[in-house]
Amino acid sequence: MLNKSQIKIRVLSFFIIASILTADPIIGNRAPEFSLPDQDGVIRNLGDFRGRKLVVYFFPKADTPGWIKQACGFRDEYDKFEKYNISILGVSYDKIITLKAFRNKYRLKFDLLSDQKKIMGKNYGVNRYYFFPKRKTFLIDENGILVYVYDEVNLHTHPDEILKFFN
Repeated sequence: MLNKSQIKIRVLSFFIIASILTADPIIGNRAPEFSLPDQDGVIRNLGDFRGRKLVVYFFPKADTPGWIKQACGFRDEYDKFEKYNISILGVSYDKIITLKAFRNKYRLKFDLLSDQKKIMGKNYGVNRYYFFPKRKTFLIDENGILVYVYDEVNLHTHPDEILKFFN
Protein backbone atom coordinates (compact mmCIF):
# COMPACT_ATOMS: atom_id res chain seq x y z
CA MET A 1 0.00 0.00 0.00
CA LEU A 2 1.35 3.41 -0.96
CA ASN A 3 1.39 6.27 1.49
CA LYS A 4 0.37 9.83 0.54
CA SER A 5 3.96 10.89 -0.17
CA GLN A 6 4.54 8.01 -2.55
CA ILE A 7 1.27 8.72 -4.36
CA LYS A 8 2.19 12.39 -4.77
CA ILE A 9 5.61 11.46 -6.17
CA ARG A 10 4.07 9.02 -8.67
CA VAL A 11 1.46 11.55 -9.82
CA LEU A 12 4.11 14.26 -10.22
CA SER A 13 6.33 11.82 -12.12
CA PHE A 14 3.46 11.01 -14.48
CA PHE A 15 2.96 14.70 -15.33
CA ILE A 16 6.68 15.27 -15.84
CA ILE A 17 6.99 12.26 -18.15
CA ALA A 18 3.84 13.26 -20.09
CA SER A 19 5.29 16.74 -20.55
CA ILE A 20 8.62 15.38 -21.83
CA LEU A 21 6.93 13.00 -24.28
CA THR A 22 4.91 15.82 -25.85
CA ALA A 23 6.90 16.81 -28.95
CA ASP A 24 6.52 20.08 -30.82
CA PRO A 25 5.77 19.94 -34.54
CA ILE A 26 8.57 21.22 -36.78
CA ILE A 27 8.27 24.33 -38.93
CA GLY A 28 8.62 23.39 -42.59
CA ASN A 29 7.04 19.96 -42.08
CA ARG A 30 3.47 18.97 -42.73
CA ALA A 31 1.23 20.09 -39.87
CA PRO A 32 -0.04 17.23 -37.70
CA GLU A 33 -3.35 15.81 -38.94
CA PHE A 34 -6.43 16.20 -36.80
CA SER A 35 -10.02 15.03 -36.85
CA LEU A 36 -12.14 16.69 -34.17
CA PRO A 37 -15.72 17.83 -33.67
CA ASP A 38 -16.48 21.53 -33.82
CA GLN A 39 -19.04 23.33 -31.66
CA ASP A 40 -21.85 21.84 -33.79
CA GLY A 41 -20.49 18.28 -33.73
CA VAL A 42 -19.21 18.48 -37.33
CA ILE A 43 -15.89 16.67 -37.73
CA ARG A 44 -13.14 18.97 -39.00
CA ASN A 45 -9.86 17.72 -40.53
CA LEU A 46 -6.69 19.45 -41.66
CA GLY A 47 -7.51 18.47 -45.26
CA ASP A 48 -10.74 20.50 -45.09
CA PHE A 49 -8.60 23.63 -45.24
CA ARG A 50 -6.37 22.74 -48.21
CA GLY A 51 -6.07 25.77 -50.45
CA ARG A 52 -6.54 28.17 -47.51
CA LYS A 53 -4.11 29.45 -44.92
CA LEU A 54 -5.02 28.27 -41.45
CA VAL A 55 -4.62 29.67 -37.95
CA VAL A 56 -4.91 27.01 -35.24
CA TYR A 57 -4.88 28.51 -31.78
CA PHE A 58 -5.05 26.54 -28.55
CA PHE A 59 -6.61 28.15 -25.51
CA PRO A 60 -6.84 26.83 -21.95
CA LYS A 61 -10.54 27.23 -21.16
CA ALA A 62 -13.63 28.81 -22.69
CA ASP A 63 -15.12 31.96 -21.18
CA THR A 64 -12.07 32.98 -19.19
CA PRO A 65 -10.76 36.57 -19.52
CA GLY A 66 -7.78 35.59 -21.71
CA TRP A 67 -9.93 33.40 -23.94
CA ILE A 68 -12.53 36.14 -24.36
CA LYS A 69 -9.86 38.69 -25.30
CA GLN A 70 -8.18 36.32 -27.78
CA ALA A 71 -11.38 35.02 -29.39
CA CYS A 72 -12.96 38.47 -29.68
CA GLY A 73 -9.74 39.80 -31.20
CA PHE A 74 -10.04 37.22 -33.97
CA ARG A 75 -13.76 37.96 -34.27
CA ASP A 76 -13.14 41.69 -34.66
CA GLU A 77 -10.60 41.11 -37.46
CA TYR A 78 -12.47 38.19 -39.06
CA ASP A 79 -13.32 40.02 -42.30
CA LYS A 80 -9.62 40.76 -42.88
CA PHE A 81 -8.78 37.08 -42.38
CA GLU A 82 -11.45 36.10 -44.90
CA LYS A 83 -10.20 38.72 -47.37
CA TYR A 84 -6.76 37.06 -47.31
CA ASN A 85 -8.13 33.50 -47.52
CA ILE A 86 -7.22 32.63 -43.91
CA SER A 87 -9.36 30.27 -41.82
CA ILE A 88 -9.29 30.29 -38.01
CA LEU A 89 -9.78 27.37 -35.62
CA GLY A 90 -9.76 27.65 -31.84
CA VAL A 91 -9.01 24.43 -29.95
CA SER A 92 -9.54 23.56 -26.29
CA TYR A 93 -10.32 20.56 -24.11
CA ASP A 94 -13.82 21.90 -23.40
CA LYS A 95 -16.98 19.95 -24.24
CA ILE A 96 -18.79 20.64 -27.52
CA ILE A 97 -21.78 22.13 -25.72
CA THR A 98 -19.53 24.56 -23.83
CA LEU A 99 -17.84 25.69 -27.04
CA LYS A 100 -21.19 26.15 -28.79
CA ALA A 101 -22.53 28.31 -25.96
CA PHE A 102 -19.50 30.58 -25.96
CA ARG A 103 -19.31 30.81 -29.74
CA ASN A 104 -22.91 32.01 -29.72
CA LYS A 105 -22.45 34.28 -26.70
CA TYR A 106 -19.55 36.16 -28.32
CA ARG A 107 -20.88 35.92 -31.91
CA LEU A 108 -17.75 34.23 -33.22
CA LYS A 109 -17.70 33.53 -36.96
CA PHE A 110 -15.03 30.81 -36.83
CA ASP A 111 -15.14 27.27 -35.50
CA LEU A 112 -14.00 25.97 -32.13
CA LEU A 113 -12.77 22.38 -31.87
CA SER A 114 -13.24 20.11 -28.87
CA ASP A 115 -10.14 18.03 -28.09
CA GLN A 116 -11.44 16.29 -24.97
CA LYS A 117 -9.12 13.31 -25.44
CA LYS A 118 -6.15 15.69 -25.81
CA ILE A 119 -4.93 13.91 -28.95
CA MET A 120 -4.54 17.02 -31.11
CA GLY A 121 -2.99 18.81 -28.14
CA LYS A 122 -0.40 16.04 -27.82
CA ASN A 123 0.37 16.10 -31.56
CA TYR A 124 0.82 19.87 -31.48
CA GLY A 125 2.91 19.82 -28.30
CA VAL A 126 0.59 21.90 -26.12
CA ASN A 127 -0.20 19.39 -23.35
CA ARG A 128 2.21 21.04 -20.97
CA TYR A 129 -0.33 21.42 -18.17
CA TYR A 130 -2.26 18.20 -18.86
CA PHE A 131 -5.68 19.53 -17.78
CA PHE A 132 -5.44 22.59 -20.04
CA PRO A 133 -3.55 23.16 -23.28
CA LYS A 134 -0.84 25.77 -23.36
CA ARG A 135 -1.90 28.97 -25.16
CA LYS A 136 -0.10 28.60 -28.48
CA THR A 137 -0.83 29.44 -32.13
CA PHE A 138 0.18 27.57 -35.27
CA LEU A 139 0.17 29.05 -38.77
CA ILE A 140 -0.31 26.59 -41.62
CA ASP A 141 -0.04 27.40 -45.32
CA GLU A 142 -2.39 26.40 -48.16
CA ASN A 143 -0.56 23.08 -48.60
CA GLY A 144 -0.78 22.02 -44.97
CA ILE A 145 2.81 22.98 -44.11
CA LEU A 146 3.50 24.46 -40.69
CA VAL A 147 5.08 27.86 -41.36
CA TYR A 148 5.19 29.56 -37.96
CA VAL A 149 4.49 28.95 -34.26
CA TYR A 150 3.66 31.59 -31.68
CA ASP A 151 4.90 30.17 -28.38
CA GLU A 152 3.96 33.37 -26.58
CA VAL A 153 0.79 35.25 -27.44
CA ASN A 154 0.12 38.96 -26.91
CA LEU A 155 -3.66 38.96 -26.56
CA HIS A 156 -3.88 42.63 -27.60
CA THR A 157 -1.98 42.37 -30.91
CA HIS A 158 -2.16 38.69 -31.88
CA PRO A 159 -4.63 38.88 -34.81
CA ASP A 160 -2.75 41.83 -36.35
CA GLU A 161 0.59 40.01 -35.99
CA ILE A 162 -0.83 36.99 -37.83
CA LEU A 163 -2.27 39.13 -40.63
CA LYS A 164 1.13 40.84 -41.07
CA PHE A 165 2.89 37.46 -41.13
CA PHE A 166 0.65 36.05 -43.85
CA ASN A 167 0.84 39.22 -45.94
